[in-house]
Amino acid sequence: MATMRCYVSGRVQGVFFRASTRDRARALGLSGWVSNLPDGRVQVTASGTQTDLAALRDWLQEGPAQAVVAVLECEPCADESYDGFVIR
Repeated sequence: MATMRCYVSGRVQGVFFRASTRDRARALGLSGWVSNLPDGRVQVTASGTQTDLAALRDWLQEGPAQAVVAVLECEPCADESYDGFVIR
């Protein structure tokens, strides 16, 4: 099990980014959360296998159809245990 934290910049708020991320993460069997940040970015923290985290990271590069991802920054972080994947 591994955990990563990502910050997504661009047109990522008001375009169903959080709900789409939650749905994709759940489909991959990941746990964690997604949240809008006051500076306009979206933060994603997810735990799961390296393979599933890589699949989520690849998806975050594009996001949902309405989004325009300008910058994606991901980093490993301390492993944490989450109950499901939720929008905060």
